[in-house]
Amino acid sequence: MTLRPVRYAASWVLPVSAPPIRDGAVLVDARGRIAAVGPAAAVPTPDDAERVDLGEAALLPGLVNTHCHPELAALRGLLDDLPFDDWIPTLLAAKRGAALDHEDYVLAARWTCAEALAAGMTTLAATEASAAAAQACREAGLRALVYRETFGPDPAQAEASLAELAAAVDQLRRGETDLVRIGISPHAPYTVSDRLFRMVADYARAEALPVAVHAAESVVEVELVRAGTGRFAAGLRARGIATPPRAASTIALLEATGILGTRPLIIHAVYVDADDRHRLADHGATVAHCPIANARLGHGTAPLLEMLERGIVVGLGTDSVASNNRLDLLEEARAAQLGQRVRHASGTLLPSDELLRLATIDGARALGIDDRVGTLEPGKDADLCAVSFAGCNIVPVHDPVSALFHAARGSDVVLTVVRGRILYRDGRCLTLDVEAMRPRLDAAAAALRRARDAWRPRSG
Repeated sequence: MTLRPVRYAASWVLPVSAPPIRDGAVLVDARGRIAAVGPAAAVPTPDDAERVDLGEAALLPGLVNTHCHPELAALRGLLDDLPFDDWIPTLLAAKRGAALDHEDYVLAARWTCAEALAAGMTTLAATEASAAAAQACREAGLRALVYRETFGPDPAQAEASLAELAAAVDQLRRGETDLVRIGISPHAPYTVSDRLFRMVADYARAEALPVAVHAAESVVEVELVRAGTGRFAAGLRARGIATPPRAASTIALLEATGILGTRPLIIHAVYVDADDRHRLADHGATVAHCPIANARLGHGTAPLLEMLERGIVVGLGTDSVASNNRLDLLEEARAAQLGQRVRHASGTLLPSDELLRLATIDGARALGIDDRVGTLEPGKDADLCAVSFAGCNIVPVHDPVSALFHAARGSDVVLTVVRGRILYRDGRCLTLDVEAMRPRLDAAAAALRRARDAWRPRSG
């Protein structure tokens, strides 16, 4: 796609790598890279450049969502108020009973992409069984790292699970682009055996694949790993799978099986003590912090400040709309601050400038793409978003960064740009037809609802 230079001006420019700029501008060149950032009077306008005046708005790097499940869009609100050890089997039963096909999951992923663009997200880290987000993100124009999941709690399944994973990855890698890359995810300790963890770690190193894993998320997971007890353990034993104690913690288990050696993205990390944080830091693992999903499912509040103090790189994730219901990284950042302030009984922790880093450059660091995105600096790719500051919910603006997270919402986004290409503008997704997708998404949701109702989960 041929681009032309564009000069964006706004009442506030938030470079992240420098203080906020009042009445600022950003010049994007014809390659989709940032050419200049600064006060509007100091940023030139080439003769062939388009001028975009955003008015009362904050222009900042595109938001980086370090954990989501785009394929699950049709499950929004379907599993509300279930305990986690019922939530997981009900999710699996609904998907199985609805008999959705691959195109249903691609459609759901497209829907998520449209929702993400409308909320200012330019990068998605998608963890999925179908990896449908790879196709959807290419179509939408989003930047993405798509982790194809693998499962197999029975050690006897390990070879078959790895063979299926390798075949899927081989196919997915044929569609890789500069913007959309492929990784792998051994799902979680309650769905993956130690043997499969070891095999996946070896495979990831041999193929230089990024790794993500759901870990240290819930009490029932802790019980399974430490003692081989609890409702997850009971479910596995009912399938003839032994559940001996496996390690002192999930992070210790991942270290012993070689997963930590791949420098993985650890999703959730709610139950990580000082020893676990030491392991994460020493291995260069990063963390996707999902405060709203952690709270809605009753998992608890992750020790975010302690991880940051230990030097662990942490980004923000929304998780799926099946657990969070919303895809709003501005709200996620606000929740991250509120959770830590409640946890530590402090009104000063995680100030807004730190939230801005978590939502942008730190998320990019967690995914290994901070050399290309996450700040507004000349030479970086022009992944941008603009948030209107004109609404009654925002005015007056005393501090633009505070206003971004504590007054604005994802719905105040007016512009989303990836590598210089405008993908969302003034309420309209320019790369996906949202209205055309709605009927099939509604049909998939109805099938999932019928399957859930037939499942009859246990009461918590």
